[in-house]
Amino acid sequence: MTAGSTGERALIEHIRSRLPAHPTSLLIGPGDDAAVLAPTRGALQVLTTDALVEGVHFDRRFSSLSDIGYKALAVNVSDIAAMGATPEFVLLSLILPGGFSRTELDELLDGVLEMAAEARTSVAGGNISRSPGPLIVDVTATGSVRPRRVLARSGGQPGDFIYVTGSIGGAAAGLGALQSGSAALGGAMSGPVRRHQRPQPRLRFGSLLGRNRAASACMDLSDGLADAVRQIAEASGTGATIDASLLPIDPEASAWFANQGQDPVLAALTGGDDYELLFTVPRKLRGRFRGVQTHAQGLPVTRIGELTEAREVSLLLDGGSQPVPEGFTHF
Repeated sequence: MTAGSTGERALIEHIRSRLPAHPTSLLIGPGDDAAVLAPTRGALQVLTTDALVEGVHFDRRFSSLSDIGYKALAVNVSDIAAMGATPEFVLLSLILPGGFSRTELDELLDGVLEMAAEARTSVAGGNISRSPGPLIVDVTATGSVRPRRVLARSGGQPGDFIYVTGSIGGAAAGLGALQSGSAALGGAMSGPVRRHQRPQPRLRFGSLLGRNRAASACMDLSDGLADAVRQIAEASGTGATIDASLLPIDPEASAWFANQGQDPVLAALTGGDDYELLFTVPRKLRGRFRGVQTHAQGLPVTRIGELTEAREVSLLLDGGSQPVPEGFTHF
């Protein structure tokens, strides 16, 4: 049975039947013209949206439908984390090819609901439409944060240290390995492949940064570290210096880039889909930041540079200085 033959109302009812019981703060949920939420007392609302488009953001040869559903929520939840907020609800819009089967829909929902459970967020509603071509999964996410805990890109000051969570380059290398046929799930490049298929948003760490007010600026790495450094520097009215020798490049990714004749540093800087957090910490708040690290549950955090008075965004590499390369852009 396909989406085209099932009918829109039956598809919506099937999706509703898959959703767990919603929290009491969702006063009216899926099935009405719009969701109605009870706001969190004393908190600001954070909203974000992102869409995954087949052929642009994912290739069904390399990612299962469960992976795609999982990632569609994860990339939005990552934006919530970068604001220091806690995710609450998501709106899910599915633009399905006519031949999309009920089995395929259930597999896609499996991934959506898995990520929703991990992020402790609920599907509050959404939409279904027909696509004449690619599968599109469009998500809007909401979160809440106390007023003094909001993180933005614009709060950095010259002299602030720049940090990044986890490692970089893994997702880009994983996708490259899949495209070249050199990856085997569970074998060679399995770690980077999973980074591409199922990014792990740094929810707890983003919340800790906001709660402790230890960071001056923050952004997630959707389009690469190079792009994020430039965006934070531009929004903050500063420059930045990044030390290539300090970058926490995924070891498997580094080896794969080198084997492909690519510079591991430049490839890791410009590769997207890592969904780590890049953030800045004022020198006077380093003690407060150490408290965040204590509660980070083993998540590696690396200082990679600092913001500068001069407006250049520079990379220290091989004893010299050069402009940080551009990150990924759609246009």
